[in-house]
Amino acid sequence: MFSVAILVSFFVSVLFSEIGEKILHQHDPGCIVIDEIVAIPICFLGWMAVEPAISGPMWFLTEGRWKITLAILFAFRVFDIWKPWPVRQSQRLPGGWGVTVDDVLAAIYVAVISGVLLARH
Repeated sequence: MFSVAILVSFFVSVLFSEIGEKILHQHDPGCIVIDEIVAIPICFLGWMAVEPAISGPMWFLTEGRWKITLAILFAFRVFDIWKPWPVRQSQRLPGGWGVTVDDVLAAIYVAVISGVLLARH
């Protein structure tokens, strides 16, 4: 169900971002944040893949796990600002695709890295 929600949210973000760009007459305006909102859950997929005991959203904030949660969110901001290949290049995609895909790719970087690091822990 989580994966379906992410997939549906992705396409909603593409649509709403494109509508926002047309209304505001700007490419990827800073006031559109649905792309970040959609990408953040993706950041946690790596952790979720290596941790079988996850029991609801509050699990991420209990028993000292909030530090890992904060680190994952911080890593997302770093990758979203740094924009390593192909994140930066994806911004050139047309309309809402460019707005959303760059954040999703940054989130995938974070998910893979955090999954690898947490699997070793």
